[in-house]
Amino acid sequence: NVSAWYHPGRSGAIGLGPKNILAYFGELHPSTLKALDIDFPVMAFEVMLDAIPPSRANKRKALSSSDFQPVSRDFAFVVNADMAAADLLRAVYGAEKTLLRDVTIFDVYTGKGIEPGQKSIALTITLQAPDRTLTEAEIEAVSQAVVTSARKIGAVLR
Repeated sequence: NVSAWYHPGRSGAIGLGPKNILAYFGELHPSTLKALDIDFPVMAFEVMLDAIPPSRANKRKALSSSDFQPVSRDFAFVVNADMAAADLLRAVYGAEKTLLRDVTIFDVYTGKGIEPGQKSIALTITLQAPDRTLTEAEIEAVSQAVVTSARKIGAVLR
């Protein structure tokens, strides 16, 4: 049931079920416009902020930052030409869960130096610890994990 000040055929409500109305919206009723001495159509909306339930999603921060310098490493993998780049990204992201912050594809190449039926996908990984500067041994261990994980889906380090 939309409030009486809305036009009955040109308004609506958004709710979580019939009892928890989150918002009303629509054109104002002609009698409401007349009472306000308005002679043109007016659209309005109301949002009941108290009716919006709290989020049940993970309470993880959307953005996290660190005072410690990130480290980037580039890799190029040769894969079958029909392999989706997303499959390689998924494999690389699965290689390490705590230090791997980002994986970005910066080149897909076919041609001279690459066998027919294959392509090269080049990507940059970004590593960062929230509480310390990474050691060379940690960076090397993650790099090896990335190569091993990519190898499991048929990617070969170029």
